[in-house]
Amino acid sequence: MRSRKNALRASKGNKMVKVRRKRSVQHLPQQSFLHPILAPDSIAIIGASADPTKRGYKALVGLIKDGFEGRIYPINPKTDRILGIPTLPSVDALPEPVDLALICTPAATVPELVRQCGEKGVKGVVVLAAGFRESGEAGAQLEQALVEAARATGVRVIGPNTNGLFNLHKKVNLLGLTNVQPGGVGLISQSGNMLLALTLEAENYGQIGFSTYVGPGNQADVGFSDYLQYLGEEVNTEVAAFYVEGFNNGRQFIDTARAVTTVKPVVVYKSGTTAAGRQAAKSHTGSLAGSYAMTVDLLRQVGISVVHDSDEILPVAEGLSRMQKAAGKRVAILSDGGGQATIATDRLTEAGLELATLTEETQAALRAILLPHANTSNPVDVAGTSDTDPYVLAQCLEILERDPNVDQLFLVGMFGGYHLRFAEHLIGQEMRAAETIIELVARTAKPVVIHSLYTPVKPPPIRRLREEGIPVYASIEHAARTLAALGERGIYLKNRNKQTQVVTFEPDPEGLALFERANHEGRNLYEHEAKQLLQRHGVTVPEEILVRHPDELEGLSARFGQQPLAMKVVSRDILHKSDAGGVRLNLHSDASLRAAYDDILASCRNYQPGADIHGVLVSPMAPRGVEVIVGVVRDPAFGPVLMFGLGGIYVEVLEDVAFRAIPISRYDAEAMIDQIKGRKILAGVRGEAAVDRKALADLLVTVSGLVHAYPQISELDLNPVIAYPKGYAVVDARIICNPGV
Repeated sequence: MRSRKNALRASKGNKMVKVRRKRSVQHLPQQSFLHPILAPDSIAIIGASADPTKRGYKALVGLIKDGFEGRIYPINPKTDRILGIPTLPSVDALPEPVDLALICTPAATVPELVRQCGEKGVKGVVVLAAGFRESGEAGAQLEQALVEAARATGVRVIGPNTNGLFNLHKKVNLLGLTNVQPGGVGLISQSGNMLLALTLEAENYGQIGFSTYVGPGNQADVGFSDYLQYLGEEVNTEVAAFYVEGFNNGRQFIDTARAVTTVKPVVVYKSGTTAAGRQAAKSHTGSLAGSYAMTVDLLRQVGISVVHDSDEILPVAEGLSRMQKAAGKRVAILSDGGGQATIATDRLTEAGLELATLTEETQAALRAILLPHANTSNPVDVAGTSDTDPYVLAQCLEILERDPNVDQLFLVGMFGGYHLRFAEHLIGQEMRAAETIIELVARTAKPVVIHSLYTPVKPPPIRRLREEGIPVYASIEHAARTLAALGERGIYLKNRNKQTQVVTFEPDPEGLALFERANHEGRNLYEHEAKQLLQRHGVTVPEEILVRHPDELEGLSARFGQQPLAMKVVSRDILHKSDAGGVRLNLHSDASLRAAYDDILASCRNYQPGADIHGVLVSPMAPRGVEVIVGVVRDPAFGPVLMFGLGGIYVEVLEDVAFRAIPISRYDAEAMIDQIKGRKILAGVRGEAAVDRKALADLLVTVSGLVHAYPQISELDLNPVIAYPKGYAVVDARIICNPGV
């Protein structure tokens, strides 16, 4: 958003009041290599054309029409001039090392042209052509040739398979789009149609604009994390927005986001929420599309606002750019209708917000200006008071803003349309209310979010608010999602220092020896070895005995006293023991142990003939408790990721799990426990005692540190872990080794 003058008109009687709008947008120091490329002073168009249907023509027209003040070099060996500008016959004819070259020629020509650009000192190229990695093996080889040419000559590549870019503050428009206004939203989109949808939406909305847009395409060179770093540094960008189908290097993106989100908001819409959607994303971009739920959790872990619907991107981005953050999630709703107050309450609750508890002082002040039958508890319903006096809404907002229990204000209803709905003369009061709201927004740190039924009509009071950068939403849902994003960002920034205190430790020599032996034998860790590794790093595991011969069963029942025993097969070839009949429970005597041993071996050999059976594990059965799962995977895009949720059969049925990128802090561990819907079970239901949250958090932190210390771990699965009011029991442990590490 363009910076505004300090003077804001606010009428109070005949007095003009000047106020200063608070702005808190900061920027990272400029370090990105993309600055001269995305804000160029010189541009070459390779494949410039006089044909209006060609991109080489549209880009040239866009630069001329928008008033690009830098130097333009059209390259076309078949003509001397295009649109009055002299052309050059080749890249080699460039009189200087230009900042940016737009390549509009077919895919087969691109590697050589990239090489020529690099040798000529061009800083960056945009490759429009498709027909690379996304098209199959031959295209992948062509893309590799492009990359090799770029690396050999030092030129950076945007694309290929991109629709281009614009920088509206620099008047660089290589897409030929019209009526796109400069503003504070930096947009990176893997879909050209999504860009078109958002620019049309912004044009219709009228009060939001863009700083920079890039279509990243195949990201053969420049990737999402590079664009994020640039937008974090770019002074005209107040919020970075991304449409993502899949991350090639998700770990680098979230690492970059840790720095960027400290200074400005980042909004991400991730498509591919279903298996079919993820497959479509892969075929479209050639990128990896991982688990949607996992991706959302990892993005939120580093302070990114994730929206779930494409039509939320721009509303949430605008709200964050204007208001930046809230101190918390306590919202005061002010409404002129009970139905909409109820809807607003529902949407806020669903978004994880809470209704602020208004002080008695606040409610008394509201009662003093509202009709007797108005509701002064939250949500506040003015109950017809505003029908004859719309200015009362502004007065109520001022009262609510002073309440210490309120973090955000939400006005819902007909504001701006009273003069249309009831009486024309009410326009004066509505305009006076608008000016008072402008003053309020200027002096408070609490976000003021407004919804109006009349937003599509754009009456004068709403236009006036928008003139001063105050969003007015037509959708309660969009407004609620914006309030949620503001609250989430505020809480993230408040707790960020706690989150950065990650726990790591060094590998243990005996632990390394376990992996060395397993690697030598070409297998994963046996269950008892996995538990040994866990125990060596402070995880509590139950006592268990490895039995490799039936004679070793003699006397085991007496050793464990009256406790019922469990027996499980140990085999390099059988991962799912229950499926193979490799588990027996409630064993109480040596005879039952011997019978169980014989049954397990027979079942497993029938399930998988030739399986290498190392023995069986005998251990006391864990007492009843709450089953949870702790797991780790090495995601191809995000690296090691920790998972926590309800365990046993629940993890597959309910899919109620939380994810975090490793390594985690204790704050992350506690947040994972609080995130799952099953937290109510952990807190105790129907007279059951609550589980030991501290012990569970300790376990999560330790597992995170363990996986961080041992790159030999490819997957880890503790399922179930039985959680108790004091401590826990790791019933089953599985570690899949990373071959060759």
